[in-house]
Amino acid sequence: MRFFILLILLISTFQTVATAQQQITLKEFIDRGIERSGLIQYERGAINLAENRIDQARSSRILPRVDLNTNHGLIPGVISQDASLPKGQYYLDPNLENNWEDWAIFTRAEISALQPLYSWGAINKAIRAAEAGAIAAEQSFNAKQNEVALQLYELYYSYLLTLEIERILEDAERTLKRIGDTLKEMQDSMDPDLKERDIFQLDIFRAEFQIQKMQVAQSKDVVNRIWTYILGSDEYAPVESFLDPVRFELLSFDEFHEYAMANRPEIKGVNAGIDALRNVADATRAQNYPLFYLGLTASYANTPNRPRQTNPFIINNTNFASAGIGFGIRQNLNFSAMRNQTERAEIEFKRGTDLKNALTDGIMLELNEKYSEAVVAETKVVQLEEALRITREWVRHEQLNYDYGFGDVEDLLDASRKELELRVQVKQSVFELNKKIAALYKSAGLPVTELGHN
Repeated sequence: MRFFILLILLISTFQTVATAQQQITLKEFIDRGIERSGLIQYERGAINLAENRIDQARSSRILPRVDLNTNHGLIPGVISQDASLPKGQYYLDPNLENNWEDWAIFTRAEISALQPLYSWGAINKAIRAAEAGAIAAEQSFNAKQNEVALQLYELYYSYLLTLEIERILEDAERTLKRIGDTLKEMQDSMDPDLKERDIFQLDIFRAEFQIQKMQVAQSKDVVNRIWTYILGSDEYAPVESFLDPVRFELLSFDEFHEYAMANRPEIKGVNAGIDALRNVADATRAQNYPLFYLGLTASYANTPNRPRQTNPFIINNTNFASAGIGFGIRQNLNFSAMRNQTERAEIEFKRGTDLKNALTDGIMLELNEKYSEAVVAETKVVQLEEALRITREWVRHEQLNYDYGFGDVEDLLDASRKELELRVQVKQSVFELNKKIAALYKSAGLPVTELGHN
């Protein structure tokens, strides 16, 4: 019964299994899963947005403000009753009238541009903040990618675990058949050593075993669909056929901690974020000072039936051309609002440094937990393998005793059950060991694809 209870719990944790033809390595599986992951595609958009913000910040260096306005319409011409007055001096005629019989297209265009000359470093700081923000976004993407890689890693080894459980069930079925045949022979020969409870236990064992076979079959269908969804095809299977412990080097805790502080994308990301906030604070403070800029403006209007006036102080709004360039100063006089903005930028910078401290504490705790779990998982595999070795000797001993005629069927059945139970536990512990080592590597900022097979 313990064997079947363990098997039920084990099957309920399965994530992937599929029968396929093309072999795929762990790295290929992870790469393909990441490539097809909707979450990864979504997170990659954050990098694109960060790069776009860099382009926007850099574009503020050269002509950050250029405006063009145009007007178009249909207007009448003008007529003067003074025939001696030149058209360029129509502004002198007080009786100038609209000529409603002469219509023309009116076109006017105005362009203005602003070029910063000196901003006290605000523009350069904004660009550096955007660049640091892009680095932070990239490291955040790497952290998400590592999480997905760890999930895919577990799915890959879940496939192998299911294959192993299938083999164990096949062996269990053969064992049940062998014991059943033996009991039937004893029953037919009316062996006095046969106990009725042995037959009842075997019948119960068989009935429960059929339930487990059905659960395994259903689990295989589920994991087939999952693998097909992840890979986009149902023609893949792992290169490996057996679930073995991964090849790894269990370094000291201090060594893993050094790796984590140097390689974790979260640490790199928060460092970049602090750099970005520092530059944002500097840029905000620089905005408290005047901005020196160069301004350019040009206007042009043309209407064929409206003459341009020759007096430079008199402008015909429908037919003229003008341009100007000059130097200017812009200063925000809302000092209270500027002070609040500066304080906010400094608070956000302080929060960034506090976040790094909190993140460092969290990584320390996480790494300590994962390291302890990995050590325990490694010890568990070793001890269960030793227990399985002893149990197999027990099974052989009971089988020999029974073959020689002085063994007990109940003892042989108990030994066989224990062997099957331990076989499941060993494979489950190997699976857990591989998961714990991968989680430890991720916590240390090391790629899980570096893990290999013994």
